[in-house]
Amino acid sequence: MQFYSLPENTVWTEVAPGNRRAVLSERPELMLVAFSFDEGAVGALHSHPHTQVSYVAEGAFDVTVDGVTTRLEQGGSFIVAPNLVHGVVALMKGLLIDTFTPRRDDFL
Repeated sequence: MQFYSLPENTVWTEVAPGNRRAVLSERPELMLVAFSFDEGAVGALHSHPHTQVSYVAEGAFDVTVDGVTTRLEQGGSFIVAPNLVHGVVALMKGLLIDTFTPRRDDFL
């Protein structure tokens, strides 16, 4: 079982233009993921059966959850219940740190 994740071992995957993802740590019941966004990049509206909590580590985003859009800046966070439609637009270069429960096996 792996308990630590080292920055030099982080693998980034391009998700969409200007949007990259890196799985930082994971177990079947929980996952930690970083999403890096260029200014103007979009995390398209989508849904999944996982509970998600996201923290704005850098930048600013327009965040839409269940049809309601809110602007969040560094230090802000949001939660997404299972199956709610959600997405983001990066207002400047930014970084989201997301947790998922259970793990998103489609990211592995």
